[in-house]
Amino acid sequence: MANKIKKGDEVVVIAGKDKGKRGSVIRILDNDRLVVENVNMAKKHTKPNPNKGEPGGILDKEMPLHISNVALYNPTTDKGDRVGFKILEDGKKVRVFKSNQEVVDI
Repeated sequence: MANKIKKGDEVVVIAGKDKGKRGSVIRILDNDRLVVENVNMAKKHTKPNPNKGEPGGILDKEMPLHISNVALYNPTTDKGDRVGFKILEDGKKVRVFKSNQEVVDI
């Protein structure tokens, strides 16, 4: 199955503690989880590592979200939108927004 959300896409969180936040997808993990920048932040306590030159302390880290809790951001409607697939006349398969049938990939 082709993924409806890809790395680099602008998404809106539609469920959970960060509902309404917007960010771009940093990476996708095992097909059903993804990491979005500045969303679902957690405190990570790290020990200093002088060999690598890493300071210790408490760092903020993005944690994965389930793919069902995000929707692709549609700039024309300024909301999150569902995504479908369409095959163009030249045989190319593209993602389209369900609300206005506008092509996502250009």
